[in-house]
Amino acid sequence: MTATTPKGAWPISLEFFPPKTPEGADKLTAVRQQLYALKPEYCSVTYGAGGSTQDGTIQTVRAILGEGIDAAPHFSCIGASKASVREQLAQFKADGIKRIVALRGDLPSGYGGFGEFRYASELVAFIREDSGDHFHIEVAAYPEMHPQARNPEADLKAFVTKVRAGADVALTQYFFNADAYFRFVDDVAKAGVSIPVVPGIMPIINASQLIRFSDACGAEIPRWVRSRLEGFGDDKASIQAFGLDVVSALCERLREGGAPGVHFYTMNQAGPVKALCERLGL
Repeated sequence: MTATTPKGAWPISLEFFPPKTPEGADKLTAVRQQLYALKPEYCSVTYGAGGSTQDGTIQTVRAILGEGIDAAPHFSCIGASKASVREQLAQFKADGIKRIVALRGDLPSGYGGFGEFRYASELVAFIREDSGDHFHIEVAAYPEMHPQARNPEADLKAFVTKVRAGADVALTQYFFNADAYFRFVDDVAKAGVSIPVVPGIMPIINASQLIRFSDACGAEIPRWVRSRLEGFGDDKASIQAFGLDVVSALCERLREGGAPGVHFYTMNQAGPVKALCERLGL
């Protein structure tokens, strides 16, 4: 498959999760060094339920910044107080962080209450109130609807509220249906907001893991794709070759349709993202 736009013309960003062991940290350092050859605009680092990986998130962000690449911590507000958020924002500034992925987040199991924030839009508004334009704020978008939303209209309304609170860019949940993305972008434009909506792309690495993730987060795997993946059984090479075909075709369609860039969910692996970018001429 040949690229349809000039090489390097499509901005990319990368997402990592914080490692839990020193060995994992060493492995992730090596993975990042391989992926920096792709010249990402920035890297984001995820944050566990209720901030359960907060220390690892910040350590990883600091490491990325120290390697000369812009970095954004995921920052969830569920269970937080305004005082704790204000303190964290001050720490971000002290660390030289200029980007934040602002999320509602999930309550850790057994946690009693929401804290002073119920929605990501409230966090975005508070960041703007506290820090003005210091931070470039990314927010989440769900082309196939947030799994907890009542209906698509309510989900779109919640998204528009986040944008109007002060978001700069939206990053989507991963998806495999380009039509869902383009319809979402059209709906957002009709609602009168105009920030870039960057598609989040998940390479297909492990079939059972992908199916489990997708069922949990509401990302639809097309029936024909799921059937093929299940049919490969434990044949990892066939799963990854088929996945590369499916996801690179999805990316080509998104690029041709005007998507402003691509955000790769790396799963802390270099090979699948490198293969996709090579196929796409990036």
